[in-house]
Amino acid sequence: MKENLKISLRDVGVRFDVSARHDSLKSTVLNVLRRKSDKPEKRIVHALKGVTLDIDHGERVGLIGLNGAGKSTILKVMAGIYPPTSGEAMINGHVSAMFELATGFEMTQTGWDNIRIRGMLLGLTPAEVEERIQQIGDFSELGEFLDYPVKTYSAGMFIRLAFSVSTAINPEILLLDEVMGAGDVQFANKAKRRMLEFMEQGKILVFSSHSLDMLKSFCERVIWLRKGEIVMDGPAERVLAEYENKAGQ
Repeated sequence: MKENLKISLRDVGVRFDVSARHDSLKSTVLNVLRRKSDKPEKRIVHALKGVTLDIDHGERVGLIGLNGAGKSTILKVMAGIYPPTSGEAMINGHVSAMFELATGFEMTQTGWDNIRIRGMLLGLTPAEVEERIQQIGDFSELGEFLDYPVKTYSAGMFIRLAFSVSTAINPEILLLDEVMGAGDVQFANKAKRRMLEFMEQGKILVFSSHSLDMLKSFCERVIWLRKGEIVMDGPAERVLAEYENKAGQ
């Protein structure tokens, strides 16, 4: 494990072109009716605006904000999924991310097969997967359901399987996006213990959630985002108290 794990964002901006597409029948008819002099509408969304932050070895950082605040976007920048359109993102450490639950799953394959597939997507060799597969299956507590195609799984079962694999690979940087909310209380407590064990090893956790209680439990530091910008960054208790007071304003 690297001793200098770090996430560093410098004046990071992310822009998306969400201009209306003209490939539907309705759009085609409207284009015919529109005056030739009219120019196609161009819309740019600034998902992140000039974000600068450092997250160091051993930190547990929460992200809070209303829908559209930029939480998912900033996590995907950290994961290398979205390149910044301005500024610079520097990530030192192996990243494991849990975002969309179905990502990396083959819906017609069994839970066991999907442990193998997801493990290799996360960087394990086939031999390493086989060495850990029973432990991963046991941790998920899915029992005989591991023999069934995952298309039969509930949202909570998806979370159990995804979390069990993602945290079994000993990632140096773990990024979570609202993935713990659908799990049952018993598994959530078990997952919390694993997260605490993970953090005791001095790694980095960045966790996005609307649940203030979960952020208080997992995180020592919280970053409050609004419309792609950092509103406040500091100790979890202080930031969450301020968020509760002012988020709706």
